[in-house]
Amino acid sequence: MHDLTAYVPALRRYIAKRADAADVDDLVQDVLLRMHVRGQAEAIGNIEGYLFQVAASVLTDRARRDRTRERSAHCELTESFHPVEDRTPERVLRGREDVDRLVEALEAMPDLTRDAFVLHRFEEMSYDAIGEHLGISTSAVGRHLMKAVRFLAARDLP
Repeated sequence: MHDLTAYVPALRRYIAKRADAADVDDLVQDVLLRMHVRGQAEAIGNIEGYLFQVAASVLTDRARRDRTRERSAHCELTESFHPVEDRTPERVLRGREDVDRLVEALEAMPDLTRDAFVLHRFEEMSYDAIGEHLGISTSAVGRHLMKAVRFLAARDLP
């Protein structure tokens, strides 16, 4: 078996010119693995030439595999693309406390104001539909919604 460590820097440069920087280490390892698996079945006259021929073959195989798997369409699994939600006990507790405060505030609102607010925010009804449903004018719906927003803002709620 040949000692290939002396060829690794040249191999890295060769591969770096032809592949993504992130893939260089993996590709060099693939070349060295193929050389190791080959073993000493027969002597190699020009080890450097053979090594770079193996590197070219590894690059061709990787390119073929990337096309087949449509690698260019993949995205990284980084937090910027896939944010991780930290469901810590503190956040869960804070969320429950916020919901409890909102429920208490809604219960403390005047009935008509609460009904208009709930129909608009949670049922996504239009001002006209709310007015018709509650038997009040569209402008009265607007006034009740403003009153509800002020009521919640006074209690530091969304």
